[in-house]
Amino acid sequence: MKPVHMQIYLAPMEGITTYVYRNAQAAVYGRLDKYFTPFLEPHEKRSFKKRELQEILPENNKGLYVVPQILTNRAEGFLELAASLHEMGYREINLNLGCPSKTVVSKGKGSGFLAFPEELDRFLDTVFSGLTGELSDLRISVKTRLGMESSEEFPGLLAIFNRYPLHELILHPRVQKDYYNHRPDRQAYCLARQESRAPLCYNGDLFTRKDMDGFLADFPDTDRLMLGRGLIRDPGLAAGEVAEEEKKERFRRFHELVLNGYREWNMGDRNVLFKMKELWFYQIRQFADAEKLGKQIKKAQTLAEYERAVEELFSEKPMVL
Repeated sequence: MKPVHMQIYLAPMEGITTYVYRNAQAAVYGRLDKYFTPFLEPHEKRSFKKRELQEILPENNKGLYVVPQILTNRAEGFLELAASLHEMGYREINLNLGCPSKTVVSKGKGSGFLAFPEELDRFLDTVFSGLTGELSDLRISVKTRLGMESSEEFPGLLAIFNRYPLHELILHPRVQKDYYNHRPDRQAYCLARQESRAPLCYNGDLFTRKDMDGFLADFPDTDRLMLGRGLIRDPGLAAGEVAEEEKKERFRRFHELVLNGYREWNMGDRNVLFKMKELWFYQIRQFADAEKLGKQIKKAQTLAEYERAVEELFSEKPMVL
């Protein structure tokens, strides 16, 4: 169980951690301390796309502390988008320097921006110099990796971050080329704990309560964690341990809220199925001996087939505690 002082955040995952997911998670398992949106990008000639706007509308995130995340390497675009978000009531914005996708990295964005430390320094200087007037109360946090090729890049990057009054530094201690392979670099995290001027949040490979307890045993003064794939696998990961019957009932309620939430989007059964199957790629790991039913869920062509497979799963398979 998390310490009383521990803050828990939900990592942004494109197409998965939507406002439907966030609200269902909070309703069933209790609100997390922060929810980070999948990234937004500045647009030169238009306003938000409909789907982007739905994610950040205050009425879709009532009672939740939501942090919009921006993906860009243009300081002017960052400030323009931040100003629009500020007008909507947001007072914290996160800069994405962690996305390892080749499509993103090839444009010098996400973790690709880490390959250009001088440009990153100028970017941050322009951004923080631009936080004047109405934007003076806007807090900027950064989610980063260690670099592109080697963790040896990180001390130089950390020195850049330390020049600016970051509200928070969220560290995923891998480099871009790792994607999500290899183990997170705990030594680099130790360096960040010692040297970071900004409050530090850890992110990476905390999939179970055992993982969390082991990490906190090694780093007992850690006071904030960002959970991604682990929380998608088990949306009650941060809620404390319960008996199997209660765990299954909670997860059933959560599943119904998410499914019905996507039905209300009026995007057609096929797209609802796609959204739910994305979640089951992770969630099936909560159930023991569920490979066959997992395949049935994956192969379902209609919502009726899907719901029959899910009901069979709930009825027949025990949950892993």
